[in-house]
Amino acid sequence: MNSKTVIAHRGASGYLPEHTIASKIMAHAMNVDFIEQDLVLSKDDVPIVIHDIYLDDVTDVAKKFKDRKRVDGRYYVIDFTLDELKTLIVTERFNPKTGKQVYSNRFPIWKGNFKLHSLQEEIELIQSLNKTTGKNIGIYPEIKNPAFHNNEGKDISTIVLKILSENGYKTKKDRCILQCFDTRELERIRKELQSNLTLVQLIESVEETKQFKHFANYADGVGPWYKLMLSEIVDEKFTFTSLVNDAHKLGLVVHPYTFRADQLAEFDSFEQMMQVILIEGKADGGFTDFPDLMVNFLKH
Repeated sequence: MNSKTVIAHRGASGYLPEHTIASKIMAHAMNVDFIEQDLVLSKDDVPIVIHDIYLDDVTDVAKKFKDRKRVDGRYYVIDFTLDELKTLIVTERFNPKTGKQVYSNRFPIWKGNFKLHSLQEEIELIQSLNKTTGKNIGIYPEIKNPAFHNNEGKDISTIVLKILSENGYKTKKDRCILQCFDTRELERIRKELQSNLTLVQLIESVEETKQFKHFANYADGVGPWYKLMLSEIVDEKFTFTSLVNDAHKLGLVVHPYTFRADQLAEFDSFEQMMQVILIEGKADGGFTDFPDLMVNFLKH
């Protein structure tokens, strides 16, 4: 059962503010297989580890740089230099309109002193922790919104691939899985940019589950929203779509997202969710905000 891949989603984000160095250190200590990095470029072309192209739902940017919002009222990572971004305080995710915390039972909002950091800094952290602990935990970067970056005159994929390569992540043997929702961009990464990394195509719609043959031309796996695996509940038993079988027939691994102990939807418990998706549903692993719970579950 330990062949399942545990991916720390935005770090140990169920316990500490997402994508902070602290949440990555905690995830590393939890013995995960991979730690995820969502990537957005700064004004000076530095890949920043943050989930969105916006800053105003995880930082105090609205307080520190009040006049730097765009016409839509949002603050964009791409409008700030690395030095400016480093001045911001990072907190637990909140709704910028109401100021309310998204997951009310998580790390209290505006507590602690967390900062933004670059992909390079996170790679150095994980590689150094691997050295001091003797572990070999991998990275799982995601190219965020390449079309947006493109419209801003920036080629995020080329910049990210260069940093990965400089840090020893070049081939499928290296402990790096690169992911993206944009199908054209992931195909471009393989074919035009000639990356030899393990590539995972993220998907969120039923339509995309019909394109696995095409994905298999350039990707090594798919990362579906977990609900795309579920068909219906019959007599309290979960039934499944053909997603995992279709992927496995083409040699694609399946890493669904997101396992959250505090957002169970159709499940009675987090254990049931893991049992259904990972064991009965035969997923090859998963993205989780609570990495320790998944690691412990897979030990039994």
